[in-house]
Amino acid sequence: MDLEKRPDQQVAQPVAPARPATPVAAAKPEGCLAVAIRIPVRIVVLVLVVPVRLLWDALAVCGTFLYRNALRPVGRAIGAVLTFLCKAVFVWPWVGLWRYVIVPVGKGLAWLGRGLLVVPVMWLYARVLTPIGHGIAWLGRVLLVIPASWLYARVLTPLGRALWVGIGWLGKAVFVWPWVGLWRYVVVPVGVAIAWLVRTLIVVPAVWLYTAVLTPVGRGITTLLRWILVVPLVALWRWVLAPVGRAIAVVAREIADAFGHAWRIAGHISLVVGRFLGTLLRWIFVEPVRWAYRTVLTPVGHVIRDVLWNPVAAAARSVGRTTRRALASARDTVRQARADVRRMLFGAPREAIPVARREPDTPETRTLGSSTTALMKD
Repeated sequence: MDLEKRPDQQVAQPVAPARPATPVAAAKPEGCLAVAIRIPVRIVVLVLVVPVRLLWDALAVCGTFLYRNALRPVGRAIGAVLTFLCKAVFVWPWVGLWRYVIVPVGKGLAWLGRGLLVVPVMWLYARVLTPIGHGIAWLGRVLLVIPASWLYARVLTPLGRALWVGIGWLGKAVFVWPWVGLWRYVVVPVGVAIAWLVRTLIVVPAVWLYTAVLTPVGRGITTLLRWILVVPLVALWRWVLAPVGRAIAVVAREIADAFGHAWRIAGHISLVVGRFLGTLLRWIFVEPVRWAYRTVLTPVGHVIRDVLWNPVAAAARSVGRTTRRALASARDTVRQARADVRRMLFGAPREAIPVARREPDTPETRTLGSSTTALMKD
């Protein structure tokens, strides 16, 4: 069986889409002014910044050392002391007062108030006031509510509806219909006439005056102001202020770039100087101390430990063991003497009487044929 596929039978593999190329920012064209002032400005700024950066790095190292080894431990100790003092002065007295004075007194007052006020008032409410209230409610319902409901439903409601209809017709005849007629037949015609008169005498002449007179005069004034004020200001901005501003911006940008470049270079110089000073201090102070510790102090310490310290420690341990044995023997002697004195004064202690046990003394295995209780024994 042929396992190979012909070219026309091979399955096409999916092709991954090509990743879009990352756009590369085109370099901004620089003018001759930027190129001319860049190198001198960077040199001057570098000379000015290097001492400042060296002083800054030295102060930062000293401040970090002082903070880690002095200020932070002192601050933690002061904080712990202040916390303890605040708790001792402001927290613990009030907690003790609350826990051991106010809470017990409050519980006692609550129990006393409940026994003297709450329980009698609840009994009075449940046994006296509630039955009296139910009786008064029933009496008021029988004597007032039922007659008033009947009077409202049978008398006042029909009378009120009749009065309302009459008052409504009278109100319309007196207040509504005259004003409707006045509005429809007097106010509306007069308002229409006044509106026509105002439109003819005021609106039409005003529109003609705005269209034929004010608009041309305004356009002329706008053109005059444009050529007198706007065009000169635009020319001044475009041909004088904008080039001067671009030149100032180029100078400021180059000075800022020079400061950044000088600060980075000063950082590298400061790092080199710091490493050199660290290496110098290590070879002057650390290495001699380390050599003295390894070569002189360590052998001397070993000799002192082997010749003096270990024998003294062994002798001290032997003396301690002997002293502990002597003290233990003395304690046993004193305890025995105290027991003998007690026996001579009060007699020997009474011996315990053995009690009969229900279980057999012999630890035999229980079987079905054996009995373990008093009732089942033969």
